Amino acid sequence: MRYAHLAGDQNVAVAVKLTLHKMAFGGIYDHIGGGFARYSGDGRWHVPHFEKMLYDNAQLLSLYSEAWTWSPDPLYEKVADEIVRFILLELTSPDFGFYSALDADSEGKEGKFYIFTKTEIEEILGADAGLFCIYFHITDDGNWEEEESNVLFRRESDDQLAKKLGLPVEELLRRIEDSRQKVFEARIKRIQPGLDNKILASWNGLMLKGLCDAYRAFNKAEYLDAALKNADFILNSLISGDGRCIRIATPKSSEGGGEGDTPPIAFLDDYANIGDAFIALYEVTFNEQWLVQAIQLVDTAIDHFYDAENGIFFYTADDDEQLIARKSEILDGVIPSSNSVMARNLKKLGLLFNNESYLAISAQLLRNIVPHIARYSSSYSNWTMLLMEEVFGSYEIAITGQNCEDMRRDLEKNYIPNKIILGGKKGSLPLLQDKFGAVSQIFICKDKTCGLPAINVTEALKQIGPLI
Repeated sequence: MRYAHLAGDQNVAVAVKLTLHKMAFGGIYDHIGGGFARYSGDGRWHVPHFEKMLYDNAQLLSLYSEAWTWSPDPLYEKVADEIVRFILLELTSPDFGFYSALDADSEGKEGKFYIFTKTEIEEILGADAGLFCIYFHITDDGNWEEEESNVLFRRESDDQLAKKLGLPVEELLRRIEDSRQKVFEARIKRIQPGLDNKILASWNGLMLKGLCDAYRAFNKAEYLDAALKNADFILNSLISGDGRCIRIATPKSSEGGGEGDTPPIAFLDDYANIGDAFIALYEVTFNEQWLVQAIQLVDTAIDHFYDAENGIFFYTADDDEQLIARKSEILDGVIPSSNSVMARNLKKLGLLFNNESYLAISAQLLRNIVPHIARYSSSYSNWTMLLMEEVFGSYEIAITGQNCEDMRRDLEKNYIPNKIILGGKKGSLPLLQDKFGAVSQIFICKDKTCGLPAINVTEALKQIGPLI
């Protein structure tokens, strides 16, 4: 998506949009309760492995939110909102930590909570069942191997189906939403899938980042509220008193570990993903507290995980239990590798704080990986985004003054994937010095050089030019 935009590649753009639509239309997406299943066992995203993971949905929330800013499709907004609602309803602890997963099974059978026979739908919806069954391809015989059972999925767009059925689109959507809510209320009475209630630092970082990205795209206060509550939970329960991460939250985690205590067990991905989330939270609040927290995590990671001789981070800390060999995680899989996330964190913080040491470590990490990218690029996707920012450059956009929040919201309506945002009504970051005046202003900076201040978003965007 970012490459399609920055390089102006329409073929890639078409492929991205097709993928986003097919995932959201498939049975891998929970059309009743929101959120995605872990993976599909077929080539059409029809029949999923019904387990729903926090880390998948967190990243998909970021993806669909960013996609909406890139290409405002109502489907992307709908999917993003339903992911948030699924997480808040089913994977959120009372003190706003995020649980790990919902099992695939209930009552000893995979997917039983999610599948329906046509008869069951007719009993729930009565006269409205016919339209609902057409919309989600529910049949008498069933649409997968479980006899008469159906995995809900879509094929046609709302416009296409409304035209085929001779209905106004608005009426189709209203009737489907009314029916969906009735099916949801009936389904919630079933025996629920098992809950994996571990609260993992790394995955909570991914979800916090997702909420920030959703707030950035849609400006819904409830997204920011959830993000701030989870950030407070992370500070209290997943970071110890001496600034070390705690991999799994326990009732006593918030007490932390003082000097002389055994350091809590955590790995590089815990530091990387929480640090990334705190940077994202700063960008939507301009509260420098979150950057201070991010720097503390990054510095701790450098102290305990960084191998300066080879220019790479180990996955385990130097004071963890010693293994036969300390490994380094560099491949981006279902979750971006901890080294790639840390490299991007260091790049952002290096630019924000004019910290040459951070920038040097980030550059060395990327240099070490670039030779591998050409050979097996799909396993280095997060690294490739960092490389892309090197190729196309990145912007530091400073927004200052009383109207900084309104200006930030207006700016975020424009897709600029290669940027970091900073600002506020006041601020101590180096790039903000001498940028506070009588009126609110936007400064477009690149390579440590800032253009003339702009007093509105339209004028500021002219300094970025054809990439918008």
